[in-house]
Amino acid sequence: MVKNSKRKSSDDSGAIVSDNDSHIGSSNNTKNTTAPALRSVNEEVETADNLQCEDPFEDVYEEEDDASYEDVYESSGDEDDEYMEAMTEGDTSAAAAAAAATTTTTKEEPKLPPPINTNDGELQPAQIKTWNPFMGNTTGEQLEMDETAYKMHHALTPEWPSLTLDIVPDAHLGENRTRFPHTVTMVVGTQADKRGKNKLSVLRMSDLCRIPGSGREKTEKELDDEMLGDAWKHENDDDSDSSSSDEEEEEELDPVLENYSFPHSGGGINRIRVCPHNPSVVGVWGENGEVSLYDIGGAIDMLDRSSLSSNARKNDGNLAMNKEVRKMRKDPFFVYSGHSTEGYAIDWSRVTPGRLATADCDGNIHIWNATHPVTPNDIVAKYGNKSQSSPWSNSSFQVEPMYAAHGDNLDNPSVEDLQWSPTEATVLASAECGGYVRIYDIRCPGKAMISNKIHSGGADVNVISWNKLVGNLLATGGDDGSFSVFDLRNFQTADASIPPKPLARFHSHRTPITSLEWHPTDESMIAVSDDNGTYVYDLSIEEDDPENNMNEEEAAVEGVIPPQLLFVHSGSEMTKEVHWHPQIPSCIATTSLSGYSVFIPSNL
Repeated sequence: MVKNSKRKSSDDSGAIVSDNDSHIGSSNNTKNTTAPALRSVNEEVETADNLQCEDPFEDVYEEEDDASYEDVYESSGDEDDEYMEAMTEGDTSAAAAAAAATTTTTKEEPKLPPPINTNDGELQPAQIKTWNPFMGNTTGEQLEMDETAYKMHHALTPEWPSLTLDIVPDAHLGENRTRFPHTVTMVVGTQADKRGKNKLSVLRMSDLCRIPGSGREKTEKELDDEMLGDAWKHENDDDSDSSSSDEEEEEELDPVLENYSFPHSGGGINRIRVCPHNPSVVGVWGENGEVSLYDIGGAIDMLDRSSLSSNARKNDGNLAMNKEVRKMRKDPFFVYSGHSTEGYAIDWSRVTPGRLATADCDGNIHIWNATHPVTPNDIVAKYGNKSQSSPWSNSSFQVEPMYAAHGDNLDNPSVEDLQWSPTEATVLASAECGGYVRIYDIRCPGKAMISNKIHSGGADVNVISWNKLVGNLLATGGDDGSFSVFDLRNFQTADASIPPKPLARFHSHRTPITSLEWHPTDESMIAVSDDNGTYVYDLSIEEDDPENNMNEEEAAVEGVIPPQLLFVHSGSEMTKEVHWHPQIPSCIATTSLSGYSVFIPSNL
């Protein structure tokens, strides 16, 4: 029987062939034979010289309907008693019926294999989230310091926390000190659990080395490799290794801490400020409402003598070994109790030596003036070089109440901070509760020359800082977490009800601004602190793409990271005050409830 089935050939022509139309003729016989059903129309006849090793088409098989009883039974996978009994008796028809019934009743869906575990027993990776410094540590996890972010970092945990600190300039180590190790001297005031335990301390931290590997300047080859990639081949590859090996390695030393303390009977210390014209004089605001002046010259002399290294003794042996120590005086030489309550605002003038301004929480501002020479050279010129005598006494200053609470915030007139003008001897600015900033001229007592409410919502102005390089720039920090920069040339508005427009305002901080200070040598850089950390801004930086610049609404959103933010120092608990070191470039000192930190960011 010949099948007459049609199908497409594998040839690209798509020809249709019929099985009964393909024949092979024999040379001796005329007998017709059925050709293979899977041969193409154009296919050549296979001969001895043209052997075909494989069929170009797929064979077609007909499935057999009949299966043996054993195969059916084995495929069912069940042991059926009827089938076994029929096979034992030799009844094949009964055995077939039993096997068919077993197959139809026990047929199940095929079971899928268990899913493959691609992790091979490993835990799922944790979800990576971008950390926002302004949001604080909401997860409670402990932060780990990235040492590559610092050139130098040292921390100190004291016996009692401190709300305030100030830097004491070094008279013998010079300005613009860039070579390690560094020496930092500062004064701090405690907040002890008992009134009698509080003290004013002079801290000398010496042998402050850089973090290993952070200080070496990159070679030209390393800079090229960083920009151009590993494929870049520098011409002086052989010379770069030899030149780097010739660099002098800095000796790693253990930091040394020395201190001298003065008892403070007025309780906790609210604010400390060092006189810029004579670092031996320190003003202290106490929580008992008294302002005290200390002479720390004897303590500094002792620290200078003990902290001189062997190299310094060789180079300046007469100063080191024969240095006379001034008479030590533990009690304050001047105590003023003329304020009605405690306060926090205190600042020395940088134009007039010995001029001091203090303000209390009742809104009273008092002006101090020295009655005798203040600078060390002037003191020596008048009194001679007598180490055992000191001109400082309870008659060294004359204090005059100059301003009282006035204006629209009589219900909460507290003056939170004061700043003398860096260029004008008689002008100072005040930061007050209720959102007010006022400018005073002490030649006109009793009233402010300019008074503006810079925070329309009434948030307190906690701190202010007057730019020492650009005298018309004033920075303010508020209790609402915002800080602003004003141009005092445009600070007074025609309508007193309309607040002045700042040059810049940042709302990213979610906690109150506790301190801010302009960089001593960079007019556009400022350090800011809040409860979560310390931040360094460069206000000269602008967005690369002008179209993506944040508008005022976007800038007012809390937590937005502005492009001007250069550096963040976190890990301290409730930072209270931040200061730049005036003699060590980009060195920052902070105080917080968890202790003191002294560091230099790697990108400054």
